[in-house]
Amino acid sequence: MTRVTRASINLTALRHNLTMAKQAAPDTKHMAVIKANAYGHGMLPVAKALEQADALAVACVDEAVQLREAGINKPLTILEGFIDSQELAICRRYQLTPVVHQLEQISLLEAERAESLAIWLKIDTGMHRLGISPEQASQAWRRLQECRSVDASKIGLMSHLANADDRADGKTEQQYQVFDRVRHQFADSDTAPIASLANSAGILGWKQTHFDWVRPGIMLYGISPLLNHQGADHGLQPVMTLKSCLIAINTHKRGEAIGYGGSWSCPEDMSIGVVAIGYGDGYPRHAAAGTPVLINGQRATLIGRVSMDMMTVDLRGLQNIKLGDEVILWGEGLATEEVAQHAGTIAYDLVCGINPRVAVQY
Repeated sequence: MTRVTRASINLTALRHNLTMAKQAAPDTKHMAVIKANAYGHGMLPVAKALEQADALAVACVDEAVQLREAGINKPLTILEGFIDSQELAICRRYQLTPVVHQLEQISLLEAERAESLAIWLKIDTGMHRLGISPEQASQAWRRLQECRSVDASKIGLMSHLANADDRADGKTEQQYQVFDRVRHQFADSDTAPIASLANSAGILGWKQTHFDWVRPGIMLYGISPLLNHQGADHGLQPVMTLKSCLIAINTHKRGEAIGYGGSWSCPEDMSIGVVAIGYGDGYPRHAAAGTPVLINGQRATLIGRVSMDMMTVDLRGLQNIKLGDEVILWGEGLATEEVAQHAGTIAYDLVCGINPRVAVQY
């Protein structure tokens, strides 16, 4: 018998969300970001479902190799690039497109005499995490153009937006201006290089950042990339619904403390439900009392501390509740963004944090 806690993954919703990304950025190509096990949704099933994406992107070489060996043949970008000659060789073997973000990577390329490789040159426009500085961009571009092991016709420019989730923040416009200025330094006969700047927030909130390629990530999974929004605001559908069930219904008297540390006490005689999920499954331990759940479509709230395998919920006001009833922790009917807000985190953290013991159903 399997544990009742499970994550239901709706691949039809995933495809719908890609369609919504394409409608928001209709004149670009779409590189679907499926790093970190497709944000907790299962990298291989998600890759197979996104047949309408123009390319896929992962964080590291290991993730890309898993996809290639599973038969995924779409163009694959490595967002962290390669860190040594061994990883560079793997990029060639599996026909991967690495991101170059350090001058030392260019030196590794220059030391080779292998067949030409397509690459993305990443410019640091203000994120200050990975990327060649705008001042070094011309030097890096020239070296890559002259490098025998790089296909000069397949060098793209890329950068990453730091604050695009906040439509009131001016930094995105500043990054756009820096990126566009660097891009036009390398224009040839009025044709600038292929460029990619927009992530999910850029796609939905900053049309000027779309350029030639966009990189939808979190929006593919039905979660809004913009502050104070939910996926439904953009026509997105939740892909992951985290479910469990009631394994106990108990009655406790006024003043009785519930759970570890006695941090929550009953304000009156009341019914308490116990749900078979906890931080050992990936539900956030720091979720506060009052965090919502759905029981048979009715909203209830978390009470007491989340423990490793269980959590307790307030059953007052709910109708016709019985043992075995389904409990939705987030997803269909209960926005992941809302749960994340109660837990003091972001929706990315919730979906990426699902423990391997949670059964996944596609």
